[in-house]
Amino acid sequence: MISINNLSFYFGSRPLYQNASLHIKPKNKIGLIGANGTGKSTLLRLITGEYTPDEGEISKAKDTTIGFLNQDLLSYETEDSILLVALQAFERQNDLQHQINQTLTEMEINYSDKLVDKLTRLQEEFEALDGYSIQSKAEEILEGLGFSTADLNRPLQEFSGGWRMRVMLAKLLLQKPALLMLDEPTNHLDLPSIQWVENYINSYEGAVITVSHDRYFLDRVCNCMVEVSGQKLNLYSGNYSFYLKEKALRTEIQQNAYENQQQHIKQTERFIERFRSKATKARQVQSKIKALERLDLVEEVIDENATVSFKFSFGKPSGKVVSRLEDISKAYGEVKILEDSTAYIERGDKIAFIGANGKGKSTVLRIIDGSEPIQTGKVSEGHNVINSFYAQHQLEALTLNNTILDELKQAGSSKSETELRNILGCFLFTGDDVFKNIKVLSGGEKSRVALAKTLISEANFLLLDEPTNHLDIQSVNILIQALQQYEGTFLTVSHDRHFVSEIANKIWYIEDYELREYPGTYAEFQYAQEQKKTQKNIASNLQKVQKTKSKKSAKSHTKSPAQKKAQREIQRLKKAFAETETQIMDLEEQKQFFETELTKPSIYGNPDSLTEMTEKLQKASSKLNSLNEKWEELALEIEEKTDDF
Repeated sequence: MISINNLSFYFGSRPLYQNASLHIKPKNKIGLIGANGTGKSTLLRLITGEYTPDEGEISKAKDTTIGFLNQDLLSYETEDSILLVALQAFERQNDLQHQINQTLTEMEINYSDKLVDKLTRLQEEFEALDGYSIQSKAEEILEGLGFSTADLNRPLQEFSGGWRMRVMLAKLLLQKPALLMLDEPTNHLDLPSIQWVENYINSYEGAVITVSHDRYFLDRVCNCMVEVSGQKLNLYSGNYSFYLKEKALRTEIQQNAYENQQQHIKQTERFIERFRSKATKARQVQSKIKALERLDLVEEVIDENATVSFKFSFGKPSGKVVSRLEDISKAYGEVKILEDSTAYIERGDKIAFIGANGKGKSTVLRIIDGSEPIQTGKVSEGHNVINSFYAQHQLEALTLNNTILDELKQAGSSKSETELRNILGCFLFTGDDVFKNIKVLSGGEKSRVALAKTLISEANFLLLDEPTNHLDIQSVNILIQALQQYEGTFLTVSHDRHFVSEIANKIWYIEDYELREYPGTYAEFQYAQEQKKTQKNIASNLQKVQKTKSKKSAKSHTKSPAQKKAQREIQRLKKAFAETETQIMDLEEQKQFFETELTKPSIYGNPDSLTEMTEKLQKASSKLNSLNEKWEELALEIEEKTDDF
């Protein structure tokens, strides 16, 4: 579909790509990954034709249409409703609708057979293009992305940047291009919307290229990964978990090849040096020299996985209770956020606050911080609590003319310049990078500076609102390591499931205008939610069975031998049904455990452990599928026999 051959592209004198090649096939679901600044977004713009390669070529099939979701779309302004903006995806259908309306108007004034024929042709084409259902399709996608029915007729300009980006995503999805390119689509989506997009992409008939830092998202939507590294496009035929395993193997092979080659070079150089002056060895020496000159050098492996090696400190620990919210009620006009809600944060809590956008997560952070007023209730700060609040507006608070190093010096930390430079090194600012002015940094780089300021502030209580936005995978891993080492208390709002699963020991969410807490990890919370859903379904099915049984027993109180036999069979089926449910719950717990283990570096970094754990997960999944089928068959059989009985 699209072929990239020997691509070279330069920014000034700096090469982003040199002799890079990639072939994109019609049903590829590609995850494009790499560190910030390696040229991921640039590649997408090269594919669209916005940028021109310095060398090489990008060839496309004639019928290849491309849809590109990027940050530039945020600048689009209109007073049209978001539904009308999404419907712009249907250019031909909209043109036909306009012609149909014009023809109907003409017919009111000057009715003729010619106009009737024209109207018939227009309506036939409109129907063939499924024009009568385009509005329902647009409404379905917009609501899937989190908009309410009432929102659909609101003007686009009333919405914030993140919600506008969703409208643009809806428009692209409705266009159904042959190649859909998404640049950080999950940055502006909450968890339910991310899951909806995952399902949509999985069923999408065309090819997809996604730039994302969300590992869970990449695992669920991609069938191949392309890593931008060393000015090349390196293809891995699997999802992100496969990439990690395969990358480790390739790295090991390359490092071994490098070390063997270096050893060979040293031995050859010693031979040349030893026998250079001997006439009898002159031919051999010259042969060795030429062999070295012709040698295709293997590059040394550069470890791109930065680690955080400094310890976060604060002047004094907080009291046992860090923050207390008592009977809090909060609303914006008629939009209710909290009602008589109570919650506590204790020293050492690592809380992830999850849920759909619009529920009030950021509002709660501001209430705890004291920067958001409440209608009723009381917010109490604990003894010796020093908090630090990171939110997206913190990027705007950076002093643009400061250097990165000066910005950290002003963060209220008593650390020396050497310590600050070590910290900046952990956040991928090395060497002279620390002297760059804030104003020349990218959004992701500014996020890293703001996060570094927050983490060195010597606060013992951190409030973090979407800290992983605009960070690449490497930077997210650095933040995870930093928070795992942090000995204070923190509350973070995030939709990044990998991030949440790695750092949280408690989960907060809002349900029925009340702050709820789950005292465990994200994996345990997910399992508990699935169990709740399963139990609800079981209870609903059993209620139907009981209701049907009650109707039958009301008809007759006396049972024939055949009815008694049927009743015994129903009891046997119910027993098997209950046993199957128990087995399903046990297997779901095992499956969740295996999935959680597969996200741990100690597992995915070890090929043997990874293979063993993957096999266990596959066996558990296969058995779980069989049991679910058996569960459905038993439920159906019980229902049928109860109806007959």
